Amino acid sequence: MNVLGYAQKIGQALMVPVAVLPAAAVLMGIGYWLDPDGWGANSQLAAFLIKSGGAIIDNMGLLFAVGVAFGLSKDKHGSAALSGLVGYYVVTTLLSPGSVAQLQHIDVSEVPAAFGKINNQFIGILIGVISAELYNRFYQVELPKALSFFSGKRLVPIVVSFVMMLLSFVLLYIWPYIFGGLVSFGESIKDLGAVGAGLYGFFNRLLIPVGLHHALNSVFWFDVAGINDIPNFLGGAKSLAEGTATVGVTGMYQAGFFPVMMFGLPGAALAIYLSAKPSQRTKVASIMLAGAFASFFTGITEPLEFSFMFVAPVLYFIHAVLTGISVFIAATMHWIAGFGFSAGLVDMVLSSRNPLAVEWYMLIVQGLVFFVIYYAVFRFAIKAFNLKTLGRTEETEETTAAQPAASQSREERAVKFIDALGGVDNFKNIDACITRLRLSLVDQHKINEEQLKSLGAKGIVKIGNDGLQVVLGPEAELVAEAMKQKVK
Repeated sequence: MNVLGYAQKIGQALMVPVAVLPAAAVLMGIGYWLDPDGWGANSQLAAFLIKSGGAIIDNMGLLFAVGVAFGLSKDKHGSAALSGLVGYYVVTTLLSPGSVAQLQHIDVSEVPAAFGKINNQFIGILIGVISAELYNRFYQVELPKALSFFSGKRLVPIVVSFVMMLLSFVLLYIWPYIFGGLVSFGESIKDLGAVGAGLYGFFNRLLIPVGLHHALNSVFWFDVAGINDIPNFLGGAKSLAEGTATVGVTGMYQAGFFPVMMFGLPGAALAIYLSAKPSQRTKVASIMLAGAFASFFTGITEPLEFSFMFVAPVLYFIHAVLTGISVFIAATMHWIAGFGFSAGLVDMVLSSRNPLAVEWYMLIVQGLVFFVIYYAVFRFAIKAFNLKTLGRTEETEETTAAQPAASQSREERAVKFIDALGGVDNFKNIDACITRLRLSLVDQHKINEEQLKSLGAKGIVKIGNDGLQVVLGPEAELVAEAMKQKVK
């Protein structure tokens, strides 16, 4: 597998631990709603909810180790997750300040500060990747009969333990330098202030076609380079007390997405609908309305973005630029809201009483302006450049994703997807993230793109010689599971 393909797989695996963040956002969001002034001090129920959400946020490094190990394993077995857990505890225990002081025969006060931060998401991701690779290599190994109890999946945690001891020995000497480099990178981005936030917003959108935006997000949203924007924001009062959050600054890598996802993209959808031929507007309306609602309410943007990403790349580039501008404006004005899942209405409401939320309602005003900007720019570009967005081709040539028949069972749809993707023998691997089928195929040329679109595919992305992503929306994981059952 090439570097891009492997990076894409890691980006996909990162979604496993990230998927637990909405639980933390809901718990802490409701807690702050109940007690916006005392942040749990004036309400036992609020404190209960905030602390429960904090239990997730405070252990993100551990969740990354377990989730990435599970997500990268070939058969998605619990033993892979257990191996990630074992690896995480070995490394973080051996490299805790007390252990480092003992190993190096120095006083605890002399231990480099880097080891006080050994339980971060970067270490979690590193351990998860190594544990998954060891699992994929050893989970089917058979030992001699006398040791047969430890064969296969039982062998993996043992192997991981020894490898993590070696990793800990290496990190004992190089971790302070790695940590220093990551902190310097994070500080350089933070030193750019709103400009850095805007650049992040721009590249976040540009990487979506190949699914690598998740990897970029981990740098800004979590504690990979010292930024840790989402956990610090969700931590609210605790983050303020610990000095890891600053009012008006923490959350700036999230806030500017709200105007785009809740308002800008729906404005683009309206432009695409009104630019369609009258004879095709009914079909286009159903697609645009569903995509706009998903973007506004939940912050899931891919169904809309993939409707113009490849048929009109200039529109997508404009979209990326406008996203960067939106993030820059929100950061400059210190209009702050945060999310645990994505920048939709649900997360905006839940974060509105977070003590770190600053003039969050101005993001709605900004959003209304961006609705007009997106509509005007998209409508002008479509007409000026005669872009073939949905509903602007001849009906006989139209390749718009059709709405799947409601009467079809998931198993029936899985069979049709398998057929459209070249048959049972054309699969190396079947997987999915929140909105995409992520596949490895024997031969990409065997796929039937028209048939995939008729089944509801909103976009098709080819990665290297064998990688393929099919954008379906929230049903992707369910379809993937049904396909796996048929391709066993």
